[in-house]
Amino acid sequence: MMMGGGGGGAPGVFVLNRNTKRDQGRKAQLTNIQAGKTVASIVRTTLGPKAMLKMLLDPMGGIVMTNDGNAILREVDVSHPAAKNMIELSRAQDEEVGDGTTSVIILAGEMLGVAEPLLEKKLHPTVIVSGYMKALEDAQEVMKELAYPVDIDDPEAIREIVRGSIDTKFSSRWGTLISDLAIKATKTVCVVQADGRKEIDIKRFAKVEKIQGGDLTDCQVLDGVMFNKDITHPRMRRTIKNPRVVLLDCPLEYKKGESQTNVEITKEADWEKLLMQEEEEMKRVCDDILKVKPDLVITEKGVSDLAQHFLLKGGVSVVRRIRKTDNIRAARVTGAQICNRTEELQESMVGTGCGLFEVKKIGEEYFTFLVQCQEPKACSVMLRGASRDVLNEMERNLQDAFNVARNIIMEPRLLPGGGAVEMELAARLKEKSKSIEGSRQYAYKAVAEALEVIPRTLAHNCGADVVRAMTDLRARHALPGNAQFGIDGKKGVVADVKALSIFDTFATKQQTLRTSVEAAAMMLRIDDIISGISKKQRGDKQQAVMGGDDETFGDSRDG
Repeated sequence: MMMGGGGGGAPGVFVLNRNTKRDQGRKAQLTNIQAGKTVASIVRTTLGPKAMLKMLLDPMGGIVMTNDGNAILREVDVSHPAAKNMIELSRAQDEEVGDGTTSVIILAGEMLGVAEPLLEKKLHPTVIVSGYMKALEDAQEVMKELAYPVDIDDPEAIREIVRGSIDTKFSSRWGTLISDLAIKATKTVCVVQADGRKEIDIKRFAKVEKIQGGDLTDCQVLDGVMFNKDITHPRMRRTIKNPRVVLLDCPLEYKKGESQTNVEITKEADWEKLLMQEEEEMKRVCDDILKVKPDLVITEKGVSDLAQHFLLKGGVSVVRRIRKTDNIRAARVTGAQICNRTEELQESMVGTGCGLFEVKKIGEEYFTFLVQCQEPKACSVMLRGASRDVLNEMERNLQDAFNVARNIIMEPRLLPGGGAVEMELAARLKEKSKSIEGSRQYAYKAVAEALEVIPRTLAHNCGADVVRAMTDLRARHALPGNAQFGIDGKKGVVADVKALSIFDTFATKQQTLRTSVEAAAMMLRIDDIISGISKKQRGDKQQAVMGGDDETFGDSRDG
């Protein structure tokens, strides 16, 4: 890029590197809008109960089949900065509320799309953004009016809500199976704090174990935990009722020296002494454990043959080398404390909350179960299915269901689903836009039009007559008291979604709307995109030209 000189024919000065690409003004805004719309078009067909699946090949040659917006965009490799920003939205949505990942992308893409004609009319981006923000504020107020509370102690009500989220997914064909698993697991790991706050940490305390084979009806939430381990010695007990459990974080084997140690022995008896020392050390460690009379010892580290021998004589079963996360879950279900040194073991650290310990063989592998716990605060969800792809998709659906169940327990408010909220918001905002002065009115109205994309896409995806359905919806929402009319995504007709019990959680809808409008506003404020070639690429080019790796001087290095 050249800057003109001061004098008449003065030479230009190069400020930016020559191979820097720069888009400015209108062009930058239009390319951003185009990128946003393109990303939205990738996931548009995956919205609703009649959604299509996408098949993605990852660089390693693995296949992902899914209709989860976030899972699709995670695998898509894009180079445009605006498109990367859009993909980031679905990830943020997934982490924040876990549902609505597809809706947020479609809505953000549409918000950008409706801004295009406004920019053509020479409306300043700042005016558009201010209109968008005003519309967002008003929309949130309207949503609070439309929301109604739900009784979280009524299992049927919660099941309906979780079903609403899962029905659009692959696993809807198994009826209430997934939603029941999700609700049970979420309620298990829910801990009420002293100040009445609820803490639900699904990531750490609800582990999904996928085991190929078996029937889908074998899926269950255990009232305890399971892990893919066997006992260390075949003569140890494989089934123990009401076991006393000790959890360790230290190795039950003789400690090797930190550095290489050379020992010179002159007499044969000294060698015997050395071995005896190891044995005595091991015996002392095992005696420390046997003092608290455990039935089961689980350790994250290794267990030597000698320790196995002593513990077997004491009638103790041993499981070794389990993951840290599994150990933490085992502590939550048995009531045991994880002990770092055997000398510190006390009666209070022994877990007695577990009803049954057993080792079972499922398929080709052995699994350890700690079940029938009195008050488990962690759990394992066992998924069985025909193939790996089915299991992976079921796990993704289950994670979504977990999040919906968590949202509804944390914030028990609902909104009508099936695009009813979006249509009601659109109708109210269009009405309100008449009272807004100046050119902000156009941007405010544009948000109302953009919101209609959700019911339109739902109707389109189930093969309905889109124009007729949308006209019918607009007419109904123009009259007061019809906020619950939306699209029945299975039949593609306008219906009372409340009666069909199609719901969305308030937390999800609020997050979707807020994220998409704010993201679109941010994208519209960009008026300059500068993309220089990265040093690494440039270095490769340089070496190709020079045939060596000598350091270069001048412009090529200072970019």
